[in-house]
Amino acid sequence: MAEPLVVMKDVNKHYGEMHALKQINLTVGKGEVVVLIGPSGSGKSTLIRTINRLETITDGTITIDGVTLPEEGKGLAKLRSDVGMVFQSFNLFAHKTILENVTLGPIKVRGMKKADADKRAMELLKRVGVDHQAAKYPAQLSGGQQQRVAIARALAMEPKVMLFDEPTSALDPEMINEVLDVMIQLAKSGMTMVVVTHEMGFARKAANRVVFLADGQIVEEATPDNFFTNPQSDRAKDFLGKILH
Repeated sequence: MAEPLVVMKDVNKHYGEMHALKQINLTVGKGEVVVLIGPSGSGKSTLIRTINRLETITDGTITIDGVTLPEEGKGLAKLRSDVGMVFQSFNLFAHKTILENVTLGPIKVRGMKKADADKRAMELLKRVGVDHQAAKYPAQLSGGQQQRVAIARALAMEPKVMLFDEPTSALDPEMINEVLDVMIQLAKSGMTMVVVTHEMGFARKAANRVVFLADGQIVEEATPDNFFTNPQSDRAKDFLGKILH
């Protein structure tokens, strides 16, 4: 097992009466790609959003690279900047160019010089295949291109871990692969990633480990090969039966 980067210990999350996450224990090693799958309402998005405290937890602890997630304030902002996040919606700033969207964080948060930030941003935009769109505004790009920009923007902060919350679910089918291909390359480059997705092909290709959730609990975790060919729990068998046939 690689050195632990994200460690969730006995994490619970309640929304009023609803127990959304139940005693979650999960460790993500450095350079590991963990894919969270499970039926709708199983707690996958809630879990991934607790990792940078977009969702507060009721109890338990979460540490990133050995540091416990603070409740709020400067410490939380600093830790958050180590955690890249890509959502279903691209959340790009509409009134800023693609280049400005990617350089904003490094300049404002990391104190990078504009020239250095621009250079780095262009390298990242090239890496995700949209460098020729740098001067355009988000509305001028396709959904797939915008999502690739969102990935570049997250990478510009040089995060220790990247979180993806159903990054392709808002995209038209023909755009899904262009985003997944970027994510597969990112996984191959050694980036630590936690991904909520319905794309089982991505899970098979890029994941080191599949974590299956149901009813707010981790039901089982295994390598993709083992999980897809030999699920252990009835819940997982039922789920796979529905989506794979």
